Order: sequence, then structure tokens, then C-alpha cells
Amino acid sequence: MEKDQTISGNLVDFSILRRLFSFATPYLRQFWVLVILTISLAIVVPLRPYLIQITIDNQVANGDYPGLVSMILLLVLLLFVQAIVQYYHTYLSGWLGQHIIKDIRIRLFRHLQHLRLKFFDNTPIGRLVTRNVSDIETLAEVFSQGIAAMVGDLLQLVVIMGFMFWMNWQLTLISLSTLPLLIFATYIFKERIKISFNQVRTAVSNLNTYVQEHVTGMSIVQIFNVEKREYEKFREINKEHRKANIKSVMYYAVYYPVAEVIQAAGIGLLVWYGAGEVIQGTTQLGMLIAFIMYIQMFFRPIRMIADRFNTLQMGIVSSNRILKLLDNEDHIPDNGSFKTDHIEGSVEFENVWFAYNDEEWVLRDINFEVQKGETLALVGATGAGKSSVINLLNRFYEINKGKIKVDGIEIQDYDLYNLRRNIALVLQDVFLFSDTIYNNVTLKNPEIGRESVVQAADLVGARKFIERLPGGYDYNVMERGATLSVGQRQLISFVRAMVYDPKIIILDEATSSVDTETEELIQDAIQKMMSGRTSIVIAHRLSTIQNADKIIVLDKGEIKETGKHDELLELGGFYTQLYQMQYKEVIGA
Repeated sequence: MEKDQTISGNLVDFSILRRLFSFATPYLRQFWVLVILTISLAIVVPLRPYLIQITIDNQVANGDYPGLVSMILLLVLLLFVQAIVQYYHTYLSGWLGQHIIKDIRIRLFRHLQHLRLKFFDNTPIGRLVTRNVSDIETLAEVFSQGIAAMVGDLLQLVVIMGFMFWMNWQLTLISLSTLPLLIFATYIFKERIKISFNQVRTAVSNLNTYVQEHVTGMSIVQIFNVEKREYEKFREINKEHRKANIKSVMYYAVYYPVAEVIQAAGIGLLVWYGAGEVIQGTTQLGMLIAFIMYIQMFFRPIRMIADRFNTLQMGIVSSNRILKLLDNEDHIPDNGSFKTDHIEGSVEFENVWFAYNDEEWVLRDINFEVQKGETLALVGATGAGKSSVINLLNRFYEINKGKIKVDGIEIQDYDLYNLRRNIALVLQDVFLFSDTIYNNVTLKNPEIGRESVVQAADLVGARKFIERLPGGYDYNVMERGATLSVGQRQLISFVRAMVYDPKIIILDEATSSVDTETEELIQDAIQKMMSGRTSIVIAHRLSTIQNADKIIVLDKGEIKETGKHDELLELGGFYTQLYQMQYKEVIGA
């Protein structure tokens, strides 16, 4: 399980902040407007106590009624201006944050699309979802509640202190005499709440992981009758989640009353000292009232700064994770420039070596050739390297040594999109999106019309069952095609392959998961699909590949035998053993 990272040492990592704010480049005009609004707000807000002091000491004390009306109108105008500036400041900081995280999310998703499959083999999908959703949402808080709010609060503190020292430095020192206590309490709170936040995040992660796994695997839970045991585990995980949240609530419950007491003590000292000054006539009443307002304004952002800091810190942690993912250069190189709409379909492997990990060879010195329109079958035990062959042909992985050619041209020289659009792959484990059958077939390609989908469905024998469904081609198959049978999902994958009119068709054990009746239904469709196309078939059922033009027997990544069905049986080698084992299974059944 991934551990949450924390930032120590410096308050914030400015290198990460610089990179993060580089995403604001397209919105520089809005950014500078936000800066101006932040400065304006920091100046406008502290003006109000100062104007109130003037009003009390000049107009009220001297009975200047017209002047009092003028000052009241000025105060109302100032409040109106403050409200307008506050509105646009809040709106623009949120607007800027949402636009930036939108751009980051799009860039991150685009980046993920071009990473090698090896990266996804080694990275939990849940972690990638967290990066693209939860971590980026945390960044929105950095812009709306973190950076902009903290800078605004700090500027406001500076301006307030400037006003206070300018008006009366003695009252200022008395007012801020309790400030060191508040700063100390805030620091302690910040450290405790940081630890608490990390515990909450870990508890949430554990809870989400457990729920996701057990909802997905609910059939296993029920099959093995372990509902009660798993329920007790869930209770324990949920208890840890509750404890972590209560601990964070406890810190808030302690900190805010302490901060209020410290602030009240500061106001008490101010009133005690200031009242004596007013009585002696050395200080005016309006100034004392203004200082009371200033001390309230001053302590408020300090109380909030711990929360703001932790928001910023969690945002930095999330930013670091996102930037590390964006910095991952393990992508598929697409430097090829060869494009053609007329691939013939011949495939050639020359001395191909391949390993998923360093020199743990999955394929060893593989050599074969398939001419246009021929059918090649790959057979062998599990782990022999059959699926690796088709993964390399599609450039899902890169070969370590050797050459793979299509129509005599190395696949690295092809434009990647152009190469893959001419190859259709039908897998045993069919993946369907939670969408309509039509969208699952076309993958929302506007160039494929409904008529083409109907024709392809008719060809593979799927039209009847599709049109019997509620809504027909607009029927929603739900997540992973849960509302369809295995055979129906397989037929839809055949339709999806056919509508793209590929020149090369790859069937990776495409009929091994279907029942006999469905297999018979699609065998004829498979023959129609293969007609005029180069076909590479991986199958455990040797009865389905007896008519192949060439059969290659793989064992531990090496080619052991090559030939047609009858030729291989006469050899009495690997293929014969596989055939006899399946024959016994059929007889035994």
C-alpha cells in the first residue's frame, strides 16, 4: 500500500510551486487581476476601523451632524467596494484554480494514454485514478483556499500592523503582547493537525480500497461464505477511520477556544491600558475602538493560517505526486512517419528476442513469416509466449533484439496510429465500457455509421440477439458488460473488430470462454472475418485451427515446431502431445 508523503524542513517546496504555477501561464491576465484584487482587499479592509476612529473622534465628539452623515455614507461606500472586491477575488481565485486543474487533468490523462503497458503492469490502477481525480481536486483547494488566501491574509496583517503603529505604537505593543502565545499555539496545532490529516488520508485510502475490492469481488465473498468475517474486518477499518477523524476534530476543539482566549486576553489588556489613556485624555475614544477592531481583524487570519498552511502542504504533496507521474518518460516512441491506407498484411518476425524484465527472456530468437491473406496459428502451454507475440506486433511492448516487419517495413517506421488502425485484436477477456452497444462498437468514432455496425453485427451473427435487447444497439451494457453473457460480450467484440475493416486480425483465444453452441455460431463468422485478411490465431482448442495455413508450436519462448495440422501430427512431437491431451479430455468428458 502506498504511504502518504509529508513535507518537512522548509514550510513549502518552492520548486514544486514554481512548476505548479507554470500551468497558470495561459491565464496570466486573470492571475495579475487576482494579484491586484488581493492587494486591494488587504488595503480596503483595514481602512474601515481607521474611518470609524475619525468619525467618533471628529464628527461624533464635536456634534458635527452633516460630517457624521458624510462619514457614514463613506463607510457604506467602502463596505460596498469591499463586498465587490471580495466577490471578484473569491470568484476569480476559484475560476483560476478550476481552469488550471482542468488543464492539469487533461494533460495527465493524455500522458497516461501514451505510457507503455509495462508501466500499467507495475502500477496499481487505483493509484492512477487517485492521481487524476483526488490529488488534482486537492490542487483546487490550493488555489482557492491556499495560496491566494494565505497571501491575502499576510498582506492584510502587514497593512493592519502598519495602521496600528502609525496611529499609536504604545497601544500596538500592548495589543500584540499575547501574539507570541497565539503563534506558539498555532505552531503546535499545525504540527498535530498535519499528522492527523495524514492519518485521515491513510484511513480513507484503506477504507476505499477495502470497499472497492470487496464490492468487485462480492461473488467470491458469497461463494465461500465469508460475509461475517469480511464484515468484521470492515468494522475494524471503519473504526480506524472514525478514530482518525475524531482525533482531528479534537485538535480543532482545543485550538479554537485557546485562540479565542488568547485573543480575548489581548483585547482585555488593550481595554485596560487604553481606557486609562482615554480617561487621562492622552488617547481618544475613537482610537481605542479602532484598535479593538484591528486586534479582532489581526487575530482572525492568524487563527486560520494553520488550516491554510495544511491545505497548501497537502496540495504540495499532491502536486509532487502528479508531477512525478508527468515526468515519467516511459512512453511509446512514435517517431515513425510511414503512413498508408493500403497495408497488404504480410507479417515477418526476424530473430526477435523479448523480455518483460531485464533478460528474463519470454521470446527467444523467434522467426516466422505470414503472407497476405494467410492464417497463422500459435499454440503452446500457458506462458509459452503466444500473447507476447501479438503484444509486440501491436507495439504494446518494444522488442529487445531483432526486427518485426509489416509489408517489409519495420513497425517502428510506421506512424503508430496508422499501424494500429490496420490491426484488429479480439481478446478472450472482453472489456466493455458502461455505455451503449453502439458506442462500445464504434468507440464514438464519428466516421463509423450505424449501417456499418448493423452490417458487421449481421456478419458475425450478433444482430439477432442485439435487436432483441431493450433499445437494441442503444442498450446500455453497464460496467464491463455485466448485463450480457460471456458469449454475447465476445460477439460484440467481433463486431467492434469488423467495423474498422482491419487488414490484420488477431484472435487471442477468442472462443475459449464461450459455450459450444455459441462457438459454433461464431466459427462461421470467424471464417468470414478472415477471408482476404491476414490472421493470427491463438487457441487452446486445436480443433479450431486445423485449417490454418501454418501452425507454430511455442514452448518456453522458443519455436519448437512449424507446419500444418497433418504435418505436425506426423512428427509425433509437441503438437501431437497437445492434440492427444485434448483428445483424451474430450473422450473423458
